Amino acid sequence: MIAVVSGWAGAISAFVPVDPDADEARRLLLDELSKAEYREAQPTWFDRLAAAIGDWLQSLTVGSAGGPPGIGVLIVILVVVVALVVAFLVFGLPRLATRSRDSGSLFGDDDARDAATIRRAAESAASGGDFALAITEMFRATARGLAERTVLTTSPGTTAHDFAQRAATAFPAFVGPLGDAAASFDQVRYLGREGTRAQYDAIAALERGLREEKPVLETVGA
Repeated sequence: MIAVVSGWAGAISAFVPVDPDADEARRLLLDELSKAEYREAQPTWFDRLAAAIGDWLQSLTVGSAGGPPGIGVLIVILVVVVALVVAFLVFGLPRLATRSRDSGSLFGDDDARDAATIRRAAESAASGGDFALAITEMFRATARGLAERTVLTTSPGTTAHDFAQRAATAFPAFVGPLGDAAASFDQVRYLGREGTRAQYDAIAALERGLREEKPVLETVGA
């Protein structure tokens, strides 16, 4: 047995110096580390990323408070939540959905104006004697006003009579005036009629009445 070990030792010493110098030792170490078993044992990019995140969480402190890492993370989260709550209290909830619903197509035309703006345009047209435009604008103000109140909405395919019928469901006391207003709108908008002061006054009274009236239904579908 001793003879066998001595034989292996002699064979190894023939290839590997018993006392290698610095360059030879570095080469032998690199050759050894390049073997597959060493490469497989090295940490992956995911391991390094997880370690980096862990180190960052461990380093979290607030001011000079220090303390366990979990406390620092909790304080950061609480600060963010408080900032969001303050922003909602100051600026209110986003109104993107309401704006999208209220503006857009209105009886065949793209119109992003609010009800008050359209109403003023109608009153200005009436003051100038353009009752066709005044009737059209006041009817639009009526529809936009109900949309802003979320009573009902208008889509690109909504007609004046369709609007009047759905509005009458929410305001049954105004069934007649709504039907008359839709007819007046169609006459000046599509039939080229000039319109009259009486027609305008009737739609203006309807618009005021609906603004002051509480709908029977909370929401009427589009």
